[in-house]
Amino acid sequence: MSEQELLPCVETETGANPQHAVIWLHGLGADGNDFVPVVPELGLPDNLPVRFLFPHAPYQPITCNNGYVMRAWYDIVFFEDIKRHADIAGVQASVAAIRALIARENARGIPTANIVLAGFSQGGAIAYTAGLLHPEKLAGIVALSTYLPAPELLTDAAMRRANTATPVMACHGSHDPVVPVQLGQAAHDAVRDFGNPVSWHTWPIQHSVCLPEIQLIGQYLTRVFS
Repeated sequence: MSEQELLPCVETETGANPQHAVIWLHGLGADGNDFVPVVPELGLPDNLPVRFLFPHAPYQPITCNNGYVMRAWYDIVFFEDIKRHADIAGVQASVAAIRALIARENARGIPTANIVLAGFSQGGAIAYTAGLLHPEKLAGIVALSTYLPAPELLTDAAMRRANTATPVMACHGSHDPVVPVQLGQAAHDAVRDFGNPVSWHTWPIQHSVCLPEIQLIGQYLTRVFS
Protein backbone atom coordinates (compact mmCIF):
# COMPACT_ATOMS: atom_id res chain seq x y z
CA MET A 1 0.00 0.00 0.00
CA SER A 2 1.45 3.34 -1.01
CA GLU A 3 1.69 6.44 1.16
CA GLN A 4 -1.33 7.89 -0.70
CA GLU A 5 -3.44 4.85 0.19
CA LEU A 6 -2.72 4.88 3.90
CA LEU A 7 -5.62 5.58 6.21
CA PRO A 8 -5.67 9.22 7.31
CA CYS A 9 -4.71 9.59 10.96
CA VAL A 10 -4.70 12.06 13.78
CA GLU A 11 -1.21 11.96 15.29
CA THR A 12 0.12 13.16 18.61
CA GLU A 13 3.44 12.55 20.37
CA THR A 14 4.06 12.72 24.10
CA GLY A 15 7.69 13.72 23.66
CA ALA A 16 10.50 14.17 21.19
CA ASN A 17 11.86 11.31 19.08
CA PRO A 18 9.41 8.60 20.15
CA GLN A 19 10.64 5.02 19.88
CA HIS A 20 7.25 3.49 20.64
CA ALA A 21 3.84 3.84 19.02
CA VAL A 22 0.19 3.09 19.73
CA ILE A 23 -2.27 2.66 16.87
CA TRP A 24 -5.70 3.25 18.44
CA LEU A 25 -8.86 2.40 16.48
CA HIS A 26 -12.20 4.12 17.07
CA GLY A 27 -15.64 2.54 17.25
CA LEU A 28 -18.41 2.33 14.67
CA GLY A 29 -19.58 5.75 13.50
CA ALA A 30 -16.86 7.69 15.33
CA ASP A 31 -13.54 8.86 13.90
CA GLY A 32 -9.90 9.15 14.86
CA ASN A 33 -10.52 12.20 17.04
CA ASP A 34 -12.58 10.17 19.47
CA PHE A 35 -9.78 8.97 21.75
CA VAL A 36 -7.21 11.74 21.30
CA PRO A 37 -8.26 13.37 24.63
CA VAL A 38 -7.34 10.26 26.63
CA VAL A 39 -3.61 10.58 25.91
CA PRO A 40 -2.84 13.07 28.72
CA GLU A 41 -4.95 10.96 31.11
CA LEU A 42 -2.82 7.85 30.59
CA GLY A 43 -0.15 9.13 32.97
CA LEU A 44 2.78 7.95 30.86
CA PRO A 45 6.22 8.76 32.30
CA ASP A 46 8.01 11.79 30.90
CA ASN A 47 10.96 9.64 29.83
CA LEU A 48 8.75 7.44 27.62
CA PRO A 49 7.85 9.45 24.50
CA VAL A 50 5.15 7.65 22.50
CA ARG A 51 3.62 8.40 19.11
CA PHE A 52 -0.15 7.87 19.06
CA LEU A 53 -1.90 7.30 15.75
CA PHE A 54 -5.69 7.51 15.59
CA PRO A 55 -6.74 6.45 12.08
CA HIS A 56 -10.09 7.27 10.51
CA ALA A 57 -11.99 4.23 9.21
CA PRO A 58 -13.43 4.63 5.71
CA TYR A 59 -17.09 5.45 5.18
CA GLN A 60 -19.32 2.55 4.21
CA PRO A 61 -22.98 1.47 4.45
CA ILE A 62 -23.85 -0.68 7.47
CA THR A 63 -26.41 -3.32 6.58
CA CYS A 64 -27.83 -3.81 10.07
CA ASN A 65 -28.37 -0.02 10.29
CA ASN A 66 -30.54 -0.01 7.15
CA GLY A 67 -27.56 0.79 4.96
CA TYR A 68 -26.72 4.04 6.76
CA VAL A 69 -23.28 5.26 5.69
CA MET A 70 -20.79 5.89 8.48
CA ARG A 71 -17.16 5.36 9.31
CA ALA A 72 -16.69 1.64 9.93
CA TRP A 73 -13.97 -0.99 9.96
CA TYR A 74 -16.34 -3.57 8.42
CA ASP A 75 -20.00 -4.09 7.68
CA ILE A 76 -22.21 -5.75 10.29
CA VAL A 77 -24.65 -7.80 8.28
CA PHE A 78 -27.09 -8.65 11.07
CA PHE A 79 -27.43 -9.38 14.77
CA GLU A 80 -28.45 -12.80 16.06
CA ASP A 81 -29.14 -12.81 19.78
CA ILE A 82 -25.98 -11.08 21.01
CA LYS A 83 -23.79 -12.23 18.12
CA ARG A 84 -22.58 -9.85 15.42
CA HIS A 85 -22.26 -11.27 11.92
CA ALA A 86 -19.37 -9.36 10.41
CA ASP A 87 -18.42 -8.99 6.78
CA ILE A 88 -15.29 -11.16 6.67
CA ALA A 89 -13.86 -9.45 3.59
CA GLY A 90 -14.28 -6.10 5.35
CA VAL A 91 -12.45 -7.39 8.43
CA GLN A 92 -9.61 -8.60 6.23
CA ALA A 93 -9.42 -5.28 4.40
CA SER A 94 -9.12 -3.40 7.69
CA VAL A 95 -6.45 -5.82 8.91
CA ALA A 96 -4.49 -5.05 5.73
CA ALA A 97 -4.92 -1.31 6.30
CA ILE A 98 -3.56 -1.60 9.84
CA ARG A 99 -0.62 -3.65 8.59
CA ALA A 100 0.18 -0.80 6.22
CA LEU A 101 0.20 1.67 9.13
CA ILE A 102 2.54 -0.63 11.08
CA ALA A 103 4.84 -0.81 8.05
CA ARG A 104 4.85 2.99 7.81
CA GLU A 105 5.89 3.21 11.48
CA ASN A 106 8.64 0.67 10.79
CA ALA A 107 9.85 2.91 7.96
CA ARG A 108 9.83 5.86 10.37
CA GLY A 109 12.12 3.97 12.75
CA ILE A 110 9.73 2.29 15.20
CA PRO A 111 10.07 -1.51 15.16
CA THR A 112 6.98 -3.72 15.33
CA ALA A 113 8.08 -4.95 18.77
CA ASN A 114 7.56 -1.37 20.03
CA ILE A 115 4.00 -0.99 18.69
CA VAL A 116 0.72 -1.60 20.53
CA LEU A 117 -2.60 -2.00 18.74
CA ALA A 118 -5.55 -0.66 20.71
CA GLY A 119 -9.20 -0.24 19.87
CA PHE A 120 -12.68 0.37 21.20
CA SER A 121 -15.76 -1.62 20.15
CA GLN A 122 -15.51 -2.29 16.39
CA GLY A 123 -12.01 -0.83 16.46
CA GLY A 124 -11.12 -3.22 19.25
CA ALA A 125 -12.38 -6.09 17.12
CA ILE A 126 -9.86 -5.12 14.45
CA ALA A 127 -7.12 -4.59 17.04
CA TYR A 128 -7.72 -8.15 18.24
CA THR A 129 -7.73 -9.64 14.75
CA ALA A 130 -4.89 -7.60 13.23
CA GLY A 131 -2.78 -8.02 16.35
CA LEU A 132 -3.18 -11.76 16.73
CA LEU A 133 -2.54 -12.35 13.02
CA HIS A 134 0.37 -9.95 12.55
CA PRO A 135 3.43 -11.78 11.17
CA GLU A 136 5.84 -9.95 13.50
CA LYS A 137 5.61 -9.69 17.27
CA LEU A 138 3.88 -6.61 18.63
CA ALA A 139 4.41 -5.09 22.07
CA GLY A 140 0.76 -5.58 23.03
CA ILE A 141 -2.95 -5.49 22.22
CA VAL A 142 -5.58 -3.42 24.08
CA ALA A 143 -9.17 -4.52 23.45
CA LEU A 144 -11.88 -2.24 24.88
CA SER A 145 -15.59 -3.12 25.00
CA THR A 146 -15.21 -5.48 22.08
CA TYR A 147 -15.36 -9.02 20.71
CA LEU A 148 -13.82 -11.29 18.07
CA PRO A 149 -15.61 -10.39 14.80
CA ALA A 150 -14.38 -13.33 12.73
CA PRO A 151 -13.13 -16.21 14.91
CA GLU A 152 -12.69 -18.36 11.81
CA LEU A 153 -9.75 -16.16 10.77
CA LEU A 154 -7.94 -17.10 13.99
CA THR A 155 -8.25 -20.89 13.95
CA ASP A 156 -4.85 -21.55 12.35
CA ALA A 157 -2.27 -21.52 15.16
CA ALA A 158 0.51 -21.02 12.62
CA MET A 159 -1.03 -17.71 11.58
CA ARG A 160 -0.97 -16.55 15.22
CA ARG A 161 2.50 -17.85 16.06
CA ALA A 162 4.34 -14.51 16.07
CA ASN A 163 1.97 -13.02 18.66
CA THR A 164 1.02 -16.02 20.80
CA ALA A 165 3.03 -14.61 23.71
CA THR A 166 1.93 -10.99 23.19
CA PRO A 167 0.23 -9.60 26.33
CA VAL A 168 -3.39 -8.58 25.86
CA MET A 169 -5.39 -6.19 28.03
CA ALA A 170 -9.17 -6.62 27.68
CA CYS A 171 -11.65 -4.23 29.33
CA HIS A 172 -15.44 -4.03 29.31
CA GLY A 173 -18.34 -2.26 30.93
CA SER A 174 -20.46 -4.69 32.91
CA HIS A 175 -23.61 -2.75 31.94
CA ASP A 176 -22.79 -2.43 28.23
CA PRO A 177 -26.05 -2.54 26.18
CA VAL A 178 -24.26 -2.29 22.80
CA VAL A 179 -21.62 -5.02 23.08
CA PRO A 180 -22.79 -7.26 25.93
CA VAL A 181 -20.12 -8.14 28.43
CA GLN A 182 -20.61 -11.82 27.58
CA LEU A 183 -19.08 -11.13 24.16
CA GLY A 184 -16.04 -9.51 25.76
CA GLN A 185 -15.67 -12.40 28.18
CA ALA A 186 -15.91 -14.92 25.35
CA ALA A 187 -13.19 -13.08 23.41
CA HIS A 188 -11.00 -13.02 26.51
CA ASP A 189 -11.50 -16.76 27.02
CA ALA A 190 -10.67 -17.54 23.39
CA VAL A 191 -7.50 -15.44 23.40
CA ARG A 192 -6.45 -16.99 26.72
CA ASP A 193 -6.93 -20.42 25.18
CA PHE A 194 -4.72 -19.38 22.27
CA GLY A 195 -1.95 -19.06 24.86
CA ASN A 196 -1.74 -15.28 25.16
CA PRO A 197 -1.23 -13.74 28.59
CA VAL A 198 -4.48 -11.78 28.86
CA SER A 199 -5.87 -9.64 31.66
CA TRP A 200 -9.61 -8.99 32.05
CA HIS A 201 -11.04 -5.90 33.71
CA THR A 202 -14.64 -4.72 34.10
CA TRP A 203 -16.21 -1.55 35.44
CA PRO A 204 -19.89 -0.78 36.21
CA ILE A 205 -20.30 1.38 33.10
CA GLN A 206 -22.11 1.12 29.76
CA HIS A 207 -20.53 1.31 26.27
CA SER A 208 -17.75 3.73 27.17
CA VAL A 209 -14.46 4.04 29.01
CA CYS A 210 -13.79 5.48 32.46
CA LEU A 211 -10.83 7.22 34.07
CA PRO A 212 -9.65 4.21 36.15
CA GLU A 213 -9.67 2.17 32.92
CA ILE A 214 -7.62 4.79 31.08
CA GLN A 215 -5.12 4.95 33.94
CA LEU A 216 -4.80 1.16 33.89
CA ILE A 217 -4.13 1.29 30.15
CA GLY A 218 -1.37 3.80 30.87
CA GLN A 219 0.19 1.40 33.37
CA TYR A 220 -0.06 -1.41 30.82
CA LEU A 221 1.64 0.68 28.12
CA THR A 222 4.40 1.70 30.50
CA ARG A 223 4.99 -1.96 31.33
CA VAL A 224 5.02 -3.38 27.78
CA PHE A 225 7.17 -0.51 26.50
CA SER A 226 9.77 -0.87 29.25
